[in-house]
Amino acid sequence: MTSCKNRLNLLALLPISPLALAETASNEQLDWATTFGSLIFVVAFILFLAWLLKRMRVPSMMNQGGLSIVRQLPVGTRERVVIVQAGEEQFLVGVTSQSVQLISKLEKPLNQEELSKSALANTPFATQLTQILKKNDKH
Repeated sequence: MTSCKNRLNLLALLPISPLALAETASNEQLDWATTFGSLIFVVAFILFLAWLLKRMRVPSMMNQGGLSIVRQLPVGTRERVVIVQAGEEQFLVGVTSQSVQLISKLEKPLNQEELSKSALANTPFATQLTQILKKNDKH
């Protein structure tokens, strides 16, 4: 009987009871699960943002080395006709999923004034492209 009382007294002296130990173990498992779940969420969110930016075709923030796309026209699901500016020259380029082909070099590059004019801005790119192609066929 005295040994039983001594054990109770010893358990009373311990700062943590067995129930508290069980709660602490379950809290630690919950903390690990919460931390792991948060980590998975953050990684998934980063991957989603990367996919979204790629899908939206956001131009990269790097220096393009004097290259820029002036205008582009989709002509199929993965095919486009693009006017590319390289330095002071502009090129009409056909882009597919397998290749990039030069169609012609523009003799008279489109300048910023022409691009910003309201008449030019209101006409569709397809009309402008056919006009450019007709001018190049005459020469």
